[in-house]
Amino acid sequence: MDVSIDDGKVLAVAADLGTDAFQIVDAKGLYVVPGLIDIHGHHFHGTVPDNYLSNSFTALPPDGFTLRLGVTTVVDCGGAGWRNFKTFKSQTIDHSKTRVLSFLNIVGSGMAGGAVEQNLADMDAKLTAMEAKAHPEYIVGVKVAHYSGPEWTPVEQAVKAGELAGIPVIVDFGGNKPPLSIQTLFFDKLRPGDIFTHCYAHVASREPIVDPATGKVRPFVFEAQKRGIIMDVGHGGGSFLWDQAIPAVKQGLKPNTISTDLHTGSMNGGMKDMLNVMSKCLYLGLSMPEVIAASTWKPAQVINRPELGHLSPGSEADVAILKVEEGDFGYIDTKGWKVNGTQKIVCELTLRTGTVVWDLNGISRPQWEK
Repeated sequence: MDVSIDDGKVLAVAADLGTDAFQIVDAKGLYVVPGLIDIHGHHFHGTVPDNYLSNSFTALPPDGFTLRLGVTTVVDCGGAGWRNFKTFKSQTIDHSKTRVLSFLNIVGSGMAGGAVEQNLADMDAKLTAMEAKAHPEYIVGVKVAHYSGPEWTPVEQAVKAGELAGIPVIVDFGGNKPPLSIQTLFFDKLRPGDIFTHCYAHVASREPIVDPATGKVRPFVFEAQKRGIIMDVGHGGGSFLWDQAIPAVKQGLKPNTISTDLHTGSMNGGMKDMLNVMSKCLYLGLSMPEVIAASTWKPAQVINRPELGHLSPGSEADVAILKVEEGDFGYIDTKGWKVNGTQKIVCELTLRTGTVVWDLNGISRPQWEK
């Protein structure tokens, strides 16, 4: 289909819109899709030492790691809590071409690592919800992460905050010995629409969705997904294993949403970037339309931003033009195991509100004449 754009908005989508335009980009043979949405990244970058993903060095400024991949919207996943969200907004959100949203950490001080993230006394549902309601244009949910212990307090406080603010919860389930039950998490603690990120992980002290003893997806996981629990990839630096992903998808447990868990560690490991994770999902057996939907319209619905993730007339013209290359490509999981795929997704062009912000091969530019 042809897509016409003016003044930052999609005007029309039709089989043939003619050639009466100020500029034409020939995208024949390519995929013209909505700007990609990565709902699990870490972008509260700063210079505070020993502060992990909260105003520190491990997080990444969005524009250098998004637009070149067709990603026009990111959700920072728990870097900031209610105590420091305003710093995150002034440092990152207000200075990025990329649309930057936030899952607010249930820990008031954010994802600062170590003892900070274990502080039950700093997990306050009321104050988290108050901050979320004060910034509804940016805060789209509540994050639980990295807690180690037998208590359900972090999840319970996050869900309470989500209920107070009318937003979903995303859970990077913590660790305990023996592991806490993910069946209890899915059916007794979370609500339909809440998100289980790192769905293809298998880390110490956490129960995986595929039983290692049988190689089978635990039956209740299918029921949880039917109930409305969102299965999010959240690849990261340690949370995507072929041992989990391959049998899960073969048995029918496809991800609802595709995301990166982008930070300096994951981008320099097996994860690399959004398009690499999407390419891995092609390898797993998802179709290209399924991969696109799980990276655009579905995440937009999950974070309650129905104005995003589609190219309907009147919508903001965030557009990615993608190419699927054929060849021999190696894809590595977070334990270092490689598989060989035959397809790789590449971004040729990105528009943010109708303006070209990335053009790999100059398809939007006129030919040079001597």
